[in-house]
This record gives sequence, structure tokens and C-alpha cells, in this order.
Amino acid sequence: MTRQPYLDRIRWCTVLIVIVYHVLYQFNSVGLIRNIYAPGIPILDTSMAFVYPWFMALLFVVAGMSAQYAMQKRTSREFLRDRAKHILLPSVAGIFLLSWLVGWITSKGPYFVLPGEAELPDITLYLIYCLSGIGPLWFCHELFAGCLVLLLLRKLDKNNRLWHLGGKVKGPVLVLLGFAVWGSAQILNTPLIEVYRNGFYWFLFLLGYYVFSHESVTDTLARHHLPLLITGCLMGVLFMVCHYGENYAAMEVLKTPFTNTYAWVMVLALLGTFKAHCNGPEGPVSRYLTERNFGFYALHNPLEVLIAYPVVTFLQLPTWCNYLLVLSGTVVLLPIFYELVSRIPLLNKLLLGK
Repeated sequence: MTRQPYLDRIRWCTVLIVIVYHVLYQFNSVGLIRNIYAPGIPILDTSMAFVYPWFMALLFVVAGMSAQYAMQKRTSREFLRDRAKHILLPSVAGIFLLSWLVGWITSKGPYFVLPGEAELPDITLYLIYCLSGIGPLWFCHELFAGCLVLLLLRKLDKNNRLWHLGGKVKGPVLVLLGFAVWGSAQILNTPLIEVYRNGFYWFLFLLGYYVFSHESVTDTLARHHLPLLITGCLMGVLFMVCHYGENYAAMEVLKTPFTNTYAWVMVLALLGTFKAHCNGPEGPVSRYLTERNFGFYALHNPLEVLIAYPVVTFLQLPTWCNYLLVLSGTVVLLPIFYELVSRIPLLNKLLLGK
């Protein structure tokens, strides 16, 4: 099996959604811990609720599929070395080079309470700010850990029986796998930093590797993408209505059968839709975004926070202008920021994994 263009398109489309999501996130009204403190427009939170159950789940499935294609050309040792260079190193270096800025700005708001802050040594404050500003880099940590789980399974399954078994999955079994997805959401969740939903994300990553890397499976999804997409969108509307004004990212919401069914249907629908309609030759825009999608993901959040902080602190504009300025500033400055980082050899290696 060979990697196909639609996977790259899913990846950069999802990264664009993540970028817009974090602009809205900075002004959310549902209780999510923000990096800045400014009022938002509550109706815009509904768009965040629509994508939250499935957009990172989709990235983990695609990452699992890509891992299967990569393993065809690499040994386990080479695969691990490649993932450490391209995923783990940037996610760790980004914490100490950029995340501290996000943590420092977050400390200016009412969410950040640190008793005895004035007496703490600067190095201690720096480390606290670094850990407080991790932001979307959690995805890289979770993904690298998933790769370690995969390598362990491959070592135990020397004849690759699990992968061959995944190729036998048919339509009804794909639907029934939704129950397993719901089950995975109940286990291995970290108690304090709830974004690390280990059971859920590792299971989806492994499904990408063992099941969705088979052309027969994704061909089935492509044939049925329209009813899946309609069903998923209707479920998304219902999810938004049910959780309007509520913290849709709370663990009690993320563990429910409906949330996980919605996430699963959208993952199936989007895999099928992109394979059916977005698998042709790449144009210049698609190539540009494919080459930069990881860099845009790794760099966008610190940039957004650095734009948002002076906007809300000094300009005192109407609320809708805050959204517009942060989004437009990110669209303009993120490519410039990426090009600057990519041209400094040490930063290019540390922050972009090049």
C-alpha cells in the first residue's frame, strides 16, 4: 500500500481548523481555561463544540495510517529515530523556547493562581510558565507515546497477523467498532490534564495503522461517504444544541456514548469524503500547506497568544474586532514566522524537526 494525497489534505485541512479553533478558544465563554482574559461572543463557541469531538481524533487516525506506510520502508529502529526527530524533539524544544511566553501571558489572567509567586526563583517560574503554555504540543507527546505502543505490539505480533486481520473489516464491523471507540474513551485518561486521553487517542492511532491503512476499508468509506457525512453533520448540530453554553470538553461529556458515536461517524465520513473527492494531483496551494502543516501546527498557538495579548490589553476594541484582528494577524504572520524559523538551522531542527 502507498500513501495517497488525500491524507495530506486531511492533515492540513485539520490543522487549519485547529488554527481557527484556537482563535475562538482565546475568547470562549464556556469555561475553558484561556491564555488571555477578554469577553467573547458565545454563539461562536458552537463552532468549537462542532469540531472538538472529532478533529484531533481524525489526526490520530491519519497518523496511524501514515505510520503503516512509513514502516514499509523503515525498520522499527529507524521508525523510532525518525519519530523522535520529527515529533518528540520539536514538541519538547517548543515547550522551553516558545511555550514559556504563552505561560507568562496566561499568568496575567485570573485563571492562573500561584501562591507565593513573588518569592519563587526565576528558574522555577520559567519552568512553571513552560508547562503552563504547552498548548497543542500535547498532540505530539500523545502521538509519540502511541508510536511506542505500536512498536511494542509489532514486536509481540511478529507475523503481522493484526494488520492482516484489519484488512478483513467490512462495513458492519466498522460501525460496531464505534462501541470499542466509546470504551477506549473510558480508560487511561490523565486525572489533571484531561487533554491526554491516552486510551481514546492511542486506540484511534492503532485503528489507523491496522484497519484504515487497507485500501479496501477506505474504499468502502468512499462509497458511503455521503450518508455518513449527512449523519455526522446532523449529530454535530444536535451536539451543539445539547451543549450550548456548556463546557463541551469536560470529561463527563467526552465519555458519553453520543459524543463518541458522533466522533466516530465524523471520522468515517471525512476519511471517505476526502478519499472520494480529494485524492487527485496536488496543486501549488496544497503542496505549500502539505510541506508546512506540522510547522504551522507547532508555531501557531504562541503566535496567536502574542497577537491577542496586546490587542485586548491596549486597544480596547469591540469584541468582534478582537476575533478579526487575531485571526487576520495569524494568517499574515504565521507564514512569515515559519519562514524565519525554517531559515535558522538550529531553530529549524529544534522547532520544526527538519
